Amino acid sequence: MTVLPATRGRLTPGRPLSDLTWLRVGGPADHFFQPADHDDLVAFLAALAPDVAVFPMGVGSNLIVRDGGIKGVVIRLGRGFNGIEIEEGRVIAGAAALDAHVARKAAEAGRDLTFLRTIPGSIGGAVRMNAGCYGTYVSDRLVEVEVVGRDGRTATLPATELGLAYRHSELPADWIVTRATFEAPEDDPEVLAARMAEQLARRDATQPTKERSAGSTFRNPAGHSSTGLADDTHELKAWRVIEAAGLRGATRGGAQMSPIHPNFLVNAGGASAADLEALGEEVRERVFQNSGIRLEWEIMRVGEPARD
Repeated sequence: MTVLPATRGRLTPGRPLSDLTWLRVGGPADHFFQPADHDDLVAFLAALAPDVAVFPMGVGSNLIVRDGGIKGVVIRLGRGFNGIEIEEGRVIAGAAALDAHVARKAAEAGRDLTFLRTIPGSIGGAVRMNAGCYGTYVSDRLVEVEVVGRDGRTATLPATELGLAYRHSELPADWIVTRATFEAPEDDPEVLAARMAEQLARRDATQPTKERSAGSTFRNPAGHSSTGLADDTHELKAWRVIEAAGLRGATRGGAQMSPIHPNFLVNAGGASAADLEALGEEVRERVFQNSGIRLEWEIMRVGEPARD
């Protein structure tokens, strides 16, 4: 039996994770740790046996946890890590702060991080995935991040050292982002509020925002403009190749590719993680057969499959 370090935060054995993911699926974590503050996180990781796996989890917005759950310790940051400060054109946000909340607070102060408004999730995940919307990515605004390594050491890294690319960073999987600093251009708060309202209206009109989904399922393909499926911006969209393969509304068990937006995988009712992942893999295979394009998952899939 693994003996874990004492903490001031909450450490729960066998914590179910399904209620913490937007898709509402997934088995339990061996241990689920919610640190009280930065010092508690550092002390826990420094004392944790090196052979115990660690998985940092945000708000579960871009995640399939498999039905067998996650081995080791799942760490989820909370109140001690959700502060937002605005100083001389820079926005400093805790990793647990919601992207939408950061965008709103920045706009109220006349600072433009409006691209974050419609991105589901929290700042830690946005940094790790270099999230973006409407042509702006985290990498366009990020100055530096504070991280805690698996050994409990804290470091501040400039954005240029994170290897940020399309939906990608080179941060080690068991490092925990605790805070991020953004450069935010100045603009009129009313203009920024109107822009965010327009973005929300556009999202709600084109995406299944009232369904159990995890946002975009697959990354947009690159280098395939010759297929004739590129849109007016000459960027090929994943939903177009899914649509072309006849998979809008496709189902498997309780999983479905949304009829509203075919690049959204949704839990239409009673889906297991296995249903969702299997439908996603079926979509990848049929798109490849139809267009020669191999879609790459944007949703993270973690953990173990259920035992028979």
